[in-house]
Amino acid sequence: MDNKNNKGKKKNSLFKMLSNTFKGMFFGNNKVELSVLEEEQMQSPLRTIIRNFFDNKVSVVALVVFLAIFISCFTLPAVFPLDKVFQDTTQQDISPGFNLMSLPKELNGNVKEISVGSTFGVGIDNNGKMYTWGKLDSKLTSKLKENPINQYKFKTASAGLNHIIAVTEDGQAITWAPNRFKLDTIPTMLASEKNVKQVEAGYQFSVVVTEEGYMYIWGNTNFLGSLYQETIPEDVQGNVDKVEVSTDNVIALLKDGTVRVMGAESPAYKNVPDLSNVVDIASTDNVMVALTSDGKIHAWGNPMYNLMDVPQDLPSDLVSVSGGRSHFTTTDSSGKVYAWGRNNYKQLEVPSNIESGKTKIEKVYSGYFQNYAVDANGKVTTWGLKGYLMGSDGYGRDVFTRLIAGGRLTLTVGAVAVSIQVILGVIVGGFAGFYGGKVDNLLMRFAEIVGAIPFIPLAMTLTVVIGNKLSETQRVYLIMFILGILGWSGLARLVRGSILAEREKEFVLAAKATGIRERVIIFRHIIPNVITVVIVNATLAYATSLLTESSLSYLGFGVVEPNPTWGNMLTGSQSSNTIANYWWRWVFPALALSMCTISINMIGDGLRDAIDPKSNDR
Repeated sequence: MDNKNNKGKKKNSLFKMLSNTFKGMFFGNNKVELSVLEEEQMQSPLRTIIRNFFDNKVSVVALVVFLAIFISCFTLPAVFPLDKVFQDTTQQDISPGFNLMSLPKELNGNVKEISVGSTFGVGIDNNGKMYTWGKLDSKLTSKLKENPINQYKFKTASAGLNHIIAVTEDGQAITWAPNRFKLDTIPTMLASEKNVKQVEAGYQFSVVVTEEGYMYIWGNTNFLGSLYQETIPEDVQGNVDKVEVSTDNVIALLKDGTVRVMGAESPAYKNVPDLSNVVDIASTDNVMVALTSDGKIHAWGNPMYNLMDVPQDLPSDLVSVSGGRSHFTTTDSSGKVYAWGRNNYKQLEVPSNIESGKTKIEKVYSGYFQNYAVDANGKVTTWGLKGYLMGSDGYGRDVFTRLIAGGRLTLTVGAVAVSIQVILGVIVGGFAGFYGGKVDNLLMRFAEIVGAIPFIPLAMTLTVVIGNKLSETQRVYLIMFILGILGWSGLARLVRGSILAEREKEFVLAAKATGIRERVIIFRHIIPNVITVVIVNATLAYATSLLTESSLSYLGFGVVEPNPTWGNMLTGSQSSNTIANYWWRWVFPALALSMCTISINMIGDGLRDAIDPKSNDR
């Protein structure tokens, strides 16, 4: 019982010391005097080191920063999973922020129509005034300044990849677009047209439908296969009621209730079901759907993201359907909304008040990765992709998701490499220091040879010679192995020097006299006395390993795409254009790597000072 009480008192004493340290750091410098017995209990080497370390505020802050980065990289990927193969050209180089669905206050409650663009939205109120929000392309912003939208009144509008096309109250089409593919100019045949019914801004092309049912298309129609203005079928012209567009197709709902698909020559798109009495159509990039008058939805196209799997529990009174880039939404007569498809940006997570039917929705406008639901009072509820915490990269991938996933891989590579270095360094240094003589000379000469081998040239050579024969996982193992095998020589010399001093002490002589085996003496009696040197060196080596792995990945010889690391994230950000215009692509990976390595070095310095407080005086 006395032993248990003594252990309990020692633990309480240590806890009080740590608590007082943190209170002194963050809530003032009031120090609590320890009793004589408490002072005596704190004289053990480990407790002295802990006390000295936590007295160093800089080192404690560095420890907190490193632990925050480490824990984030190993826990957040479970909340923000990484899809390594995901790419989306419509989401390229989007700056940080969450304003993609920041609807203007003037529009909310007064909505006539909304159209969803790649990273922005366009809305028209009941007075014909147009509003824009989100992240507009700089060229599009310039066009809007040249031709302000507040000088017109509009009937309808459509937002595309990076352009807008709208119809004024007198039925004339107007466009705002970059000077590419002649998107910024209304074709001559439409310039005098005063009865435009519908406009659709597609992927680098535009489509217009007139009241008479004629369809016009212009822009970069290379995506549409053989479809361009002159090849629109004669039986379609004059019979178009509504059009929807995907990246490489135009789907037309004809006045007789049938559907025609024009564009890419894929059989999946052309295999339109034999339908009649179609009342609405929608399209994603891979699948098209038609809603018939009996309330049923029919789908065809390429089966991706479960888009072809129309939910079986949909009611039979559906009234409308709309599509984004990889999801569909549909609304029934009671105002309830249903969604299916891909949910990578929570575009399927219909708000509970709408899903339950408490809020009756009259119209849902879906596009890309966003949804805007308008109720009977004109109030808008949004869900889907609001933006990116750290922006997106050149492939449309979320920088934050890749940063935490890449940090996990970078930190793991460094940790495994340092573990190998410590094991080899302690073993070689331990035997060399204890035995001395020929064993010492042989092991130290070998360590010098290993230490003289340049890591990066060797890793680059191995990557070229055998890298293509390895899987991505095997390449990661190879990097860990090379980092560990070539980095232990410095630690071995430190351990050897410490053991040379320790082996002459009385406790070693006593251990030999009792007949303890030499291997046990080295690793159970001597190494624990020099373990602090090993710990300090390991922390500094960890930071070096992180930098080395990142340097190798930056040069393209380490971990390669699509697996992220902090190094290869910087590789894609080395052009002058990226550095100047897309700062978030290199600032966040560089900041994470810098904070991590600097904090580890400061932790190592703090441990060194805590172990040997007189080192600052040298």
